[in-house]
Amino acid sequence: MATTTDTAKDERMVESGFFKKFFSRPELGALAGCILVWIIFAIAAPDAWLSLRGTASYLEVSSQIGILAVAVALLMIGGEFDLSIGSIVGFTGVIMAIIASEFGLPFWLGALIALGVALLIGFVNGFLVVWTKLPSFIITLGGLFVFRGLTIVITRALTGRTQVGGLDDLPGYALLKTIFGTDISIFGTNFAISILWWILFTIIATYVLLRTPVGNWIFGTGGAAESARNVGVPVDRLKTALFMLTAFAAWTLATIQLSVVKSADTKRGEGQEFVAIIAAVIGGNLLTGGYGSAVGAALGALFFGMVRQGLVFAGVDADWFQVFVGLMLIIAVLVNNYIRKRAEEARR
Repeated sequence: MATTTDTAKDERMVESGFFKKFFSRPELGALAGCILVWIIFAIAAPDAWLSLRGTASYLEVSSQIGILAVAVALLMIGGEFDLSIGSIVGFTGVIMAIIASEFGLPFWLGALIALGVALLIGFVNGFLVVWTKLPSFIITLGGLFVFRGLTIVITRALTGRTQVGGLDDLPGYALLKTIFGTDISIFGTNFAISILWWILFTIIATYVLLRTPVGNWIFGTGGAAESARNVGVPVDRLKTALFMLTAFAAWTLATIQLSVVKSADTKRGEGQEFVAIIAAVIGGNLLTGGYGSAVGAALGALFFGMVRQGLVFAGVDADWFQVFVGLMLIIAVLVNNYIRKRAEEARR
């Protein structure tokens, strides 16, 4: 028969296990950072920050970072990087714009063609990484320059400019605007539909990671690719699919931006690859792979969005955001290294 002391001991063990599991969650640090930033700007700029319009503003910025960051997080958990996603944003955006404005095809068809191009780029990135065995950092860094250069060359050759505007007057734009660029009114305040896309990406990615065999494959591939391959995980195909996912996220962001701004720009997406990776790292995703979460990446994006808009609301020069990004990169890597050590200790 169990004694009272034994029962109390069992309860303490359950409680200890719960708290240990809770505080070992990868996204906990990002959540704490978001709460701290919210409090700081609620004090520094209460009128703008606490309003629904202010909330809509930083959520829209966060959503555009978050769409990329969630996809990047899955790829990082799988043990790879994609530095070309920012360039893919700009490249697919001008493809859509040029097809509609220069060739007279409906916007929806241009969007589908651009999607096909994005998925092809993702496939090529994945194939090259798998085939050459070179680090994905090198392969996609090359892609960053290749597609940024092609974006400028093609746009100038066909239009004579680096921007393509007046897209809202073209056939099929209204449909694209409805799906990717419309606003949703909540209590009389407009919230960008990109926020819903961000939430949808996060929910689907979290479900895949935690509730499907593919999620186990992703964690296994990032943690020990050869061991995963030995137990039947299709590592090469999985990595290629994850690169196609990041390309799809880049196309989604390009379509959202084009629908909202009504123009394409060859510089669009520039630097977003680094912000997305930093957001994923802040969210607890290991640079070495095998550990992390989509929710953490979404919170990392929220952290960035709040800081970017909070600086504006507080009247601070927006150029300081670049300083902040650099500091966050260093801090995130240090925290990431600490998390990696804790994760390795937990496996023993």
